[in-house]
Amino acid sequence: MNVELRHLRALAAIGDEGTITDAAIALRVSQPALSRTLEQLEHRLGTRLVERTTRRLALTEAGQRLWEHAHRILTQVDDALSEASTGPRPLRVGFGWAALGRHTVPLLRGWRDHGPDTAVQVRRCDDPEVSLRRGEVDVAFMRTTPTDPGLVARALYSEPRIAAVPEHDPLALRDAVLLADLVDRSVALCSTAATTSADLWPVGLRPDTFEVPGADEWVTTIATGDAVGVTTEATGHSHPHPGIRYLPLADADPVAVYVAWPRRPTHPATSAFREHATTLLGAAPPRTARVHDLGF
Repeated sequence: MNVELRHLRALAAIGDEGTITDAAIALRVSQPALSRTLEQLEHRLGTRLVERTTRRLALTEAGQRLWEHAHRILTQVDDALSEASTGPRPLRVGFGWAALGRHTVPLLRGWRDHGPDTAVQVRRCDDPEVSLRRGEVDVAFMRTTPTDPGLVARALYSEPRIAAVPEHDPLALRDAVLLADLVDRSVALCSTAATTSADLWPVGLRPDTFEVPGADEWVTTIATGDAVGVTTEATGHSHPHPGIRYLPLADADPVAVYVAWPRRPTHPATSAFREHATTLLGAAPPRTARVHDLGF
């Protein structure tokens, strides 16, 4: 089976961009040339990777699996070539959109001051698990356990949940709120956050919810008074906003924060960084968020 890197780059671009047209632009090739490359890959593998109709394009189950493998393989090849010409690369550390809140800077400063002579490159990931699977990061911090058996995770500490309410909402005058206090309001859910859903509320006592595509949209929607939100304590530190009041959510379970890495590490400093994070954060006792903890 003769599969070349150009075949993998073609599939990776098609899966990323969603259309042959956009993938061809990203790769700077013609659409017919890209289509021929895809057809050649499918022929050599003996399976269809992309379902194509006049209206849509979608990866098949086999295409989805190979798409993720392709990203990891291409990243490893690019890393190896870069290391051969410029030396060892930095350790890539992935964070979700709220990072680790108040722990983020001490963690990274501690590594810089006391860790091995390995630079860290921080990357924000909409989905840290996907970034780990693709090889885009070497270690990541997550608020859910990975589903991929090729990844390993260690719980570090528990993080309280908080509510985000517009500054002019009557709830903003309180020191804390309950889930029931939010039921008569619309709740914005961020599509890149996996820890908040309507399932937090009992069946029959759930608020109206709607999804926004990212952190900026989530913050703006709440600040303008169109909704409230539920998130973790780190958001209050990483995304302060003059139009939002972050309040402790007294009756919601905390969220576990994990450090995760590939079972086969992709960087020699992975183990040392993992132990650094465990030493700094793993002994942190569970806390209940207080107003002054959130910067108010």
